Amino acid sequence: MLRFDHLRIPVTDLTRSRRWYVETLGFTVEFEVPDRQTVALQDDSGFTIFLQEVADAVRPNGCALWFQVLDVDATFAEWQGRGVAFAHEPRKSYWGYGAELQDPDGYLVRLWDERSMKER
Repeated sequence: MLRFDHLRIPVTDLTRSRRWYVETLGFTVEFEVPDRQTVALQDDSGFTIFLQEVADAVRPNGCALWFQVLDVDATFAEWQGRGVAFAHEPRKSYWGYGAELQDPDGYLVRLWDERSMKER
């Protein structure tokens, strides 16, 4: 069995990024490694993203993260009501149907749901 389990993302401001992933996406802090300027954040399925502060400017280079939600339209409306800024509302695109936003360093974050992906 092979299962994708962890991902490291370099960031320019660990505190800012940590706050964004926790407050916006709902990740929880799994653990921190202060001497490595790293925090491990986990979603509710057990997937962990390591955010590690780096000295150089971050260039996302087309990196995108897709997160499955129960209902992309409802999630969009709820998060927009909380003041989350989106690049665009849920719509059909080359990868399917969903909404898109960016994290503080410019990484693309795409939201989708299984039902909409099949129907649209």
